[in-house]
Amino acid sequence: MTWLFYLAKCYALPVVAPLVKEAELQGISIAFYVSRKVDDVLPEEWRQHPVFTDLESAIEVDAKFVLCPGNFVDFRLPGVKVELFHGIGIEKPSHYQIRHFFDLYLTSGPVVTARYETLQRKYKYFRVIETGWPKIDFILDYDTAGLRDRFDIAAEKKIVLYAPTHSRRMQSAEALLPDLESIIRDDEVWFCKPHELMNKSLLSRLSALGKGRFRLVDGYDITPYLHLADVMISDTSSVIYEFMVLDKPIVTYNTLDRFDKAINIRDADELRSALDRCFRNPGEMSASRHDHLNEVNPVLDGSISRNIFDALDSIDTAMPLGTRRKPLNLFRKAQLLYHSRYRKGYLR
Repeated sequence: MTWLFYLAKCYALPVVAPLVKEAELQGISIAFYVSRKVDDVLPEEWRQHPVFTDLESAIEVDAKFVLCPGNFVDFRLPGVKVELFHGIGIEKPSHYQIRHFFDLYLTSGPVVTARYETLQRKYKYFRVIETGWPKIDFILDYDTAGLRDRFDIAAEKKIVLYAPTHSRRMQSAEALLPDLESIIRDDEVWFCKPHELMNKSLLSRLSALGKGRFRLVDGYDITPYLHLADVMISDTSSVIYEFMVLDKPIVTYNTLDRFDKAINIRDADELRSALDRCFRNPGEMSASRHDHLNEVNPVLDGSISRNIFDALDSIDTAMPLGTRRKPLNLFRKAQLLYHSRYRKGYLR
């Protein structure tokens, strides 16, 4: 039977890329149900497999598993609905929100697993298996040859990646923006990868910063910039944990939790000195980074995709995954139906 990838957002592509590769190695039949935005950027080599942009065709696949790196999946699709997660946003309450669409949650590490096992005992209709988050395999296996040449960055330049989140409560851009241009030094190149939902006014102000030394990134995949950067600046974005697997220094602005995962600053005028501290001693907080990863995503040997396939192989799809039936979930289902009818090509 076929495994169906349900891809609503472009940033889902690097999340599932290692799973596509593993499926091809194992000879497992796969297909893709994608939004039109995703269809526009879908890797050409993936088109050797069936690709659908309409629900009816995706239903006809009669998939065994529907794998989704997102918060919603269409309840009308047959198969076990598998939550892969679109990030490791462990500090955000939304990371633990049960929307009653999924039958199986594949968690990144012990701290996430413990929370979801508590929710499993509460709701009793889904199962939780800890596998690791698949994008970590993609990051660690990424081909970095010639990256600086590709982005036209001289060997002597230091590279800073600024990756702010969009949430009003968590975002750092409003506080840091007034000082950013003045603290960038001549021997530095800065990349900014804003969240796709960032406030348009803030985004406009970021794009207006000095060109050349400050470059706004508009692609869906942050991975090459993770490898390029010597230091990351962020806030409470889940991308912090993606950068952390490369064991490089991070500066956070008013992060909400796990304050020792990086150099956490409280005022914008502390940013330059924090960056200089990172450049002087990039290994200063390495032990702390490893400690956090042991709780958040300890699997760093490229085996997460195999773990996920082993987990799915262990599921008997002929048997219920819990002791209760899934809730009717009528309001969220109505939301999904509304979007699928009135926003063509839109997947939740």
